[in-house]
Amino acid sequence: MNSKLVIAHRGASGYLPEHTMEAKAMAYAMKPDFIEQDLVLSKDDVPIVIHDIYLDDVTNVASVYSNRKRKDGRYYVVDFTFDELQCLKVTERFNPKNGKQFYPKRFPKGKSNFKLHSFQQEIELIQGLNYSTGNSIGIYPEIKNPEFHHENQKDIAKIVVDILFEYGYKTKEDKCILQCFDAKELERVRIDLQSNLFLVQLIENEEELEKLHSYTKYADGIGPWYKQILDVKENEKWKFTSLVNEAHEFGLKVHPYTFRADQLSEFSSFEEMMQLLFYEANIDGAFTDFPDKMVAFLKMS
Repeated sequence: MNSKLVIAHRGASGYLPEHTMEAKAMAYAMKPDFIEQDLVLSKDDVPIVIHDIYLDDVTNVASVYSNRKRKDGRYYVVDFTFDELQCLKVTERFNPKNGKQFYPKRFPKGKSNFKLHSFQQEIELIQGLNYSTGNSIGIYPEIKNPEFHHENQKDIAKIVVDILFEYGYKTKEDKCILQCFDAKELERVRIDLQSNLFLVQLIENEEELEKLHSYTKYADGIGPWYKQILDVKENEKWKFTSLVNEAHEFGLKVHPYTFRADQLSEFSSFEEMMQLLFYEANIDGAFTDFPDKMVAFLKMS
């Protein structure tokens, strides 16, 4: 894999509702290296491109299927067939308890007419655009919450790997990176499901940072939270943890998440964030809601 990759996080999600076909088409036009797909299974085993196992924070499911929530009050993708899911409208992410939009300056909640779609539909969109434009933009799917799927008698990893194989994503040379937070499941993808794809172990908790050597048995890279790369700020200058250097010593690429131009708690600008992490911390790629800004920055750097 080439270094300094731009990964469109849930598409061009800084501009359009995340994981909609419109957000993916807009992201494609911005020419990132990869476009991300989070995957959750429907009741009839169709991988749906959606960030969570829940429906109620990005769709109008509560008004369309008000009697279909579980005891915890949440609506789950796995409880609906693909056809039923097609009846829902997708909107900008919001808090289902109060209806408040999560990112207030992004696309207005409840406007236009966005829909959920399958993994296969998105692959065909991206492959079709690659064919018609002559570009070669890759896909970066994530297997979401495999343990939950197993509890619901569903093997999401096998279904996803089989679909990838069917669409020609078979080896590390193909334009596909497969990611997951669940280390046991990602190792299963490599060992039991015998996938030869480029695999990235996502990292959430601090204790997982101590397991880099074990990840080398099956993974080709890691996807940490960007804050796990930052250490302390002294005299207005950031120091970094040893994470990137250690990962590189183990032969692992580093693709942190998520670079957001409208959420810059530690930085004076988006450019400062990208300069520090890409060139001073020496990461290999990054997930961003604003792929156009990252593509432009790397071209100028």
